[in-house]
Amino acid sequence: MMGALLRKPVVWVLLVVLAVVAAVALALFQPWLLFVDETVNESGPAASAPQVPAGQAPGGQAPAQDQVLSSGSFVSHEHGTSGTAKVIRLADGRRVLRLEDLDTSNGPDLRVWLSDQPVKEGTGGWFVFDDGAYVELGKLKGNKGNQNYDIPADADLDKLTSVSIWCKRFSVSFGAAALKA
Repeated sequence: MMGALLRKPVVWVLLVVLAVVAAVALALFQPWLLFVDETVNESGPAASAPQVPAGQAPGGQAPAQDQVLSSGSFVSHEHGTSGTAKVIRLADGRRVLRLEDLDTSNGPDLRVWLSDQPVKEGTGGWFVFDDGAYVELGKLKGNKGNQNYDIPADADLDKLTSVSIWCKRFSVSFGAAALKA
């Protein structure tokens, strides 16, 4: 029975189409990433050492300190996500987004976005972050651990009040945190 079936050209065409569809689906969805964790453990961000000309003291002022401007805890969206996001102004004036104890699923084309959209719990928050203004800070370095992302000097943190782990390929948030002072 099987031998007779394989002699029909229509069966061969269907098998080839099925193989092509399966290959495209695997390339697009990359399901194996759900089973592969990438842990990143960067130390906290460090300010550049101030440049003081030789032979001069720094004017008796107390050195500037790093300052947490805002922070928030992640809520889950498309995938279970937990951890903390902090916006830190370093002593040298640069700003960094620090993700601490991040734990989310791995996935294709994950990015870190600052957004002006509110964080909504559940499925209502899955798709909102590309509806308004956002700044992409880069590809997610790892789906677990601690990591730092430089924030551009022109990013308006008064308006960009949330962070999302954004899957660019499927336009969906894996998880997000509202950043509050």
